[in-house]
Amino acid sequence: MGDKDILSKSIFKALVRDFATYLFHLPVVEVELLETAQQRVEERRADLVAKVALADGLPFILHIEIQNDNLAVMPVRMLRYLTDILLENPGLPVRQYLVYIGKKPLGMADGLNLPGLTYHYELIDMYRVDAESLLRQDAPDAWVLAILCDFRGRTPRELVHGILERLVREFWGQPGKLREYVRMLEILGSNRDFEVDIEEELEMLKIEYEKLPTYRMGLKKGELIGVEKGVAQEKIAVAKNLLAMGLDDLQIASATELQVADIARLRENRLE
Repeated sequence: MGDKDILSKSIFKALVRDFATYLFHLPVVEVELLETAQQRVEERRADLVAKVALADGLPFILHIEIQNDNLAVMPVRMLRYLTDILLENPGLPVRQYLVYIGKKPLGMADGLNLPGLTYHYELIDMYRVDAESLLRQDAPDAWVLAILCDFRGRTPRELVHGILERLVREFWGQPGKLREYVRMLEILGSNRDFEVDIEEELEMLKIEYEKLPTYRMGLKKGELIGVEKGVAQEKIAVAKNLLAMGLDDLQIASATELQVADIARLRENRLE
């Protein structure tokens, strides 16, 4: 996958978990990324390799390879990755998945059948996966993976715009989280052969949302909530001082306009 050497480990861990959950249907609960660079005549680095654990099983190594071309030598390459992973992680079983996202019909084998050697891995053709099946999930991670699927008549820009619109709605006010999901979308989108500027689409969406009356109302509501919270904190501070002076709950409630029950909780140190 493009630019992977400069990406954060948290993004790759999220991608491993998302692939396992929504495409491979593996209930992964733990993910530990592994380094797999091998010094050869030409350096080869597997796309995603992680030590994972399922909710009801022993840990194993999960290897995910994303491929957008039909390569006749891919089974041999996958076997080479397998031997490297086994040598580096003795005693742990390995599950390999080759995810094909190319435009041409899938034409690669899912393993090797040679004299004295039978070897297979899971091969997933993303053009058999409807993007809508992931977009229907109530999970932003699934929406992002939809960019690898069959668009079913949508243009790339329509699909990307739709995914971004949902992410902006979901994470408005959480710029760090939004940025993480947009970065994941960029990574996966870089493996698809289309010209859509994801950053540009995102900026356009942000401008559109800032113009909406509901957004401006949300800002005003947030300001009001902030004021109300500040007033409440002041009342609590006053109540604490009055408690220290020895006033009873009714007297403090009358002075601060707090509820008697709130004063009782303050007295028991259960209200901050």
